[in-house]
Amino acid sequence: MKANTIVEAESLARYYPVRRGFFARSRTLRALDGVSFSLAAGETLAVVGESGCGKSTLARQITLIEAPTAGVLKINGRDVTRASREEARFVRRNVQMVFQDPFGSLNPRKKIGSILEEPLVINTSRPRTERREMARDMMARVGLRPEHYSRYPHMFSGGQRQRIAIARSLMLNPSVVVADEPVSALDVSIQAQVLNLLMDLQAAFQLAYIFISHDLSVVRHIADEVMVMYLGRPVEQGAKKRIFDSPRHPYTQALLAATPHVDPALRRVRVPLAGELPSPLNPPTGCAFNSRCPYATDQCRQVRPELRKLDGRYVACHRAENIPV
Repeated sequence: MKANTIVEAESLARYYPVRRGFFARSRTLRALDGVSFSLAAGETLAVVGESGCGKSTLARQITLIEAPTAGVLKINGRDVTRASREEARFVRRNVQMVFQDPFGSLNPRKKIGSILEEPLVINTSRPRTERREMARDMMARVGLRPEHYSRYPHMFSGGQRQRIAIARSLMLNPSVVVADEPVSALDVSIQAQVLNLLMDLQAAFQLAYIFISHDLSVVRHIADEVMVMYLGRPVEQGAKKRIFDSPRHPYTQALLAATPHVDPALRRVRVPLAGELPSPLNPPTGCAFNSRCPYATDQCRQVRPELRKLDGRYVACHRAENIPV
């Protein structure tokens, strides 16, 4: 475990029973299946992958919006896997979330001041004057002006609304912020501003970020460590520089090759991916990626690879040593 560890997950899993038709046999959808990591104060773990890989499901486990089916989750050293009401309250004060759609996550009938003060009203007994002062101070920290306090969400741009959402997430002084695609709904010109704001706030408050994204160019800018997921399981996990400079899993290579770059030196040879993403209700035997992998062998189709340490990172691939980087 790292020093100053804030979040620790061990074999975290989330399964959903699915039934098609009244008389049909119930099947199990393994949306998250064996995710382990540790995250220290001031660090950012980026979780990347295609839609349906389990990124948002992981976010719901960390914030206890849903309880994990299996595994262990610790926040600030406290096991909250089977959290009681009191423990869930502790988690929600210490783990906050920033959503993808800033407009949808803000109450359109409330003024910005009320939106920012609401977490304090619910979770503390601070007097009104102190709540107002704290809200105005947080507004200044995220680049909003004092007159914005009395305005409604529809009066702001997308970038400003996301600043409001970020400010609200910090009102209780959390130690962890889960950011679920926080800049994907913003114009490219605004994305860098919001990312830089997140990094400045992280340095100021020593926040631990779990940053969920499908955009690897954004991840390159903000992450310390990267976890690449496919059909609910991590396939490659390690320091950002290792993952970006020498990806070992074919799926990671394909994601990086699909990322556009102006600089030709950063472009990678495209890895061909055959077929479509398999159904999570009926994943392939062996390696879940074998039906799309150009390097798959009989072993890949029969035996599921587990994460193992290789060249300074963890990778779930039988042939990782033999795949050209």
